[in-house]
Amino acid sequence: MPVKNLTEGFLLFFNRFIKQDFRSHLINILKWVFFSTLIGGLVGSASALFLVTLNWATNFRESHLWIIAFLPLAGLAIGMSYHYWGKDVVKGNNLLIEELQSPKKVIPFLMAPLIFAGTIITHLFGGSAGREGTAVQIGGAFADQLTKKFKLQTADRKIILICGISAGFASVFGTSLAGAVFGLEVFVLGSLMYSAVLPSLITALIADYTCKAWGVGHTHYSIGLVPHMSFINLMLSLGVGIIFGLIARSFSTLNHTFSHIFSLIKYPPIRPFIGGLFLVGIIYLLGNTRFIGLGIPVILESFTHQQAYYAFAIKLFLTALTLGCGFKGGEVTPLFFIGATLGSFLSFYVPLPVGLLAGMGFVAVFSGAANTPLACILMGMELFGMESAVYIALACITAYFFSGHSGIYKSQAIGHFQRFRIKKHQFLR
Repeated sequence: MPVKNLTEGFLLFFNRFIKQDFRSHLINILKWVFFSTLIGGLVGSASALFLVTLNWATNFRESHLWIIAFLPLAGLAIGMSYHYWGKDVVKGNNLLIEELQSPKKVIPFLMAPLIFAGTIITHLFGGSAGREGTAVQIGGAFADQLTKKFKLQTADRKIILICGISAGFASVFGTSLAGAVFGLEVFVLGSLMYSAVLPSLITALIADYTCKAWGVGHTHYSIGLVPHMSFINLMLSLGVGIIFGLIARSFSTLNHTFSHIFSLIKYPPIRPFIGGLFLVGIIYLLGNTRFIGLGIPVILESFTHQQAYYAFAIKLFLTALTLGCGFKGGEVTPLFFIGATLGSFLSFYVPLPVGLLAGMGFVAVFSGAANTPLACILMGMELFGMESAVYIALACITAYFFSGHSGIYKSQAIGHFQRFRIKKHQFLR
């Protein structure tokens, strides 16, 4: 009799609680698989189109260098389009972060075509910018349209936005894991939203696969020789990590400084026009185009040949000026350039392989500037392989701690401070 009662009790418990709980979890998972597949497919396809168009713009500029002279007029066109049609989306990535922190209204779909066109124009006429900002904003704008379509609640909308950001990042760089974590990590410094882990990962994987399915490839990097970790190499890694963090901080500070200076010009469309005049003059004085656009050839070169001491500084200045005055694009690929060329140059003084230092700088400067160390560590592993994982992790984390809280995204909230804080009573129990 007791056995029978025990069996009946277990079955009753299973039916009422475990079975019901499993059913609700299954429905929730299926819901997010649906949304993730939809967002990943749309954003991955948009990224493929964007990358193909960006490649065309870069090739056209390099074979028709006279077009750089029209950079100020291109800036005026971008400035006018945002001033008259895009005031609600002019904040770009910061708008997405703000909506993640305290949702107010659906991101206007206009963000996607405006940032797409603005970035292509910036690169076509010779601005120094990246591409991640464009892909992330396209992803966020696409994904947030589902909020209105399916009348999603606030909690679900946050996950939708994270999925859009992850999809854009993963598909434009071909790094699924880094993209998934970047979407989780970027909006609150030192905190992750674990309820979005599965949707973010699925979306990033599908977006990356979709982009590649369209036949759009990504740049392949190789570090080459990776020495065994030793105490000396550990100290060297921490040392260069500090340098990478300080340079990341310098980039963020200069970027914000230029933004403030150009904000003193009351009519916004004039800002990129004037900035374009300065850029054309600097490019003419440089006498080459190595430091404009994405700079992929120079980044690749950094892994095999030591770069000049001034290479990273020129790119840092040109990118801060380009974005600070109002041209469109991202910061990440220029940060790759800055970090890779700086690491390559440091190989003259630091007894580590040039390829390894370039790879460490590649992700560490980005880690410090964006305050996303976990995403950058994963990106380094995906791009360079597991052999360099320890060096990559040390550089990224050290750069993160020495870059300060103020990064390239002004709207990032501070979930946990970077400093180690120990309560007085912690060891007195």
